[in-house]
Amino acid sequence: MILVNTETVPGRTVQEVRGLVQGNTVRAKHVGRDLMAGFKNIVGGELKGYTELLTEARQEAVSRMIAQAQGLGANAVVNVRFSTSSVAAGAAELYAYGTAVVVA
Repeated sequence: MILVNTETVPGRTVQEVRGLVQGNTVRAKHVGRDLMAGFKNIVGGELKGYTELLTEARQEAVSRMIAQAQGLGANAVVNVRFSTSSVAAGAAELYAYGTAVVVA
């Protein structure tokens, strides 16, 4: 599966548009990660627990988007975008979306 954040795949021709595809996941903070993040906020630096959490969430959302594109018979997804939002106290959604296409 080819994934790009542009309207076309360089060197390829879009033959057919299969439609919008998306994948999402909602993740909650682990209380241990939350406590460590609070301490890290005091001294500064990267919040590695949150970085790992968002990396895993992004991978899962993309995997779900790819599965949906494959179900439509696409071999590429163009205009891939990501969005995040807070859905509850301590929980966030990561959303990946794009347009499933068939490229030659």
